[in-house]
Amino acid sequence: MDLFERQWATYRILVEHNLMEHCEISEATTAGIHQWLAQREDQTQAVAMVDLGCGDLGQLAPLLRTLPLKKYVGLDLTPAVLPIAQRNLGSVPYPCVWEHGDLLNWACLSQHNRVDLIHSSFALHHLSQDQKLMFLEGARKKIETNGLFIWADVFRPNQESRLDYLRRYCKRISQWPGLSQTQRNSISQHIQTHDFPANRDWLEQQARAHGWSMRWAWIGQHNAEAVALLQPI
Repeated sequence: MDLFERQWATYRILVEHNLMEHCEISEATTAGIHQWLAQREDQTQAVAMVDLGCGDLGQLAPLLRTLPLKKYVGLDLTPAVLPIAQRNLGSVPYPCVWEHGDLLNWACLSQHNRVDLIHSSFALHHLSQDQKLMFLEGARKKIETNGLFIWADVFRPNQESRLDYLRRYCKRISQWPGLSQTQRNSISQHIQTHDFPANRDWLEQQARAHGWSMRWAWIGQHNAEAVALLQPI
């Protein structure tokens, strides 16, 4: 089993045991999109969507099959996951584009057309604080005026330091069922090296400063996972 297969096998355990509240995130995402669609002036018009860090679509595929999309773009930094996502989505009545790429490059450098719906789940926390600001600014230019950006991720409670967050989260990981100690250690090492979740109050302030209105659709019981809904103003 290669590195990707080992990492993805661990990820599937997290999802199957709902250890990072994927079920609740899916419910909040579905509700947020349906509410947005119902409020659109022209509800018959199909929408263009980009999914940044699409992963294997194990959670999102059922929703995607029901949405009135005119185009779906699934972008991920791991090329091996894109064929899995394509298989999990299956046949849909709209064109799909599968891209190996970086979400920050998409926001800041790419020449893609504007989209109506941006979705990103458990990806943007890998960006530094400055990179998050660059992303907010770039994505604002890529979204239509009546669009929606769904940001599902881990966030820090107001005023909590990254170090305190990591200590708290690693303690939680040590109690996760269904994983070997090697897997728990690997997850803990990964988040200590790569995770930079934003403080919720900081994100609210910076979203407004970069042209977004924002509200929390759902905040999880562990005060980490949450779903934010952002719209251009």
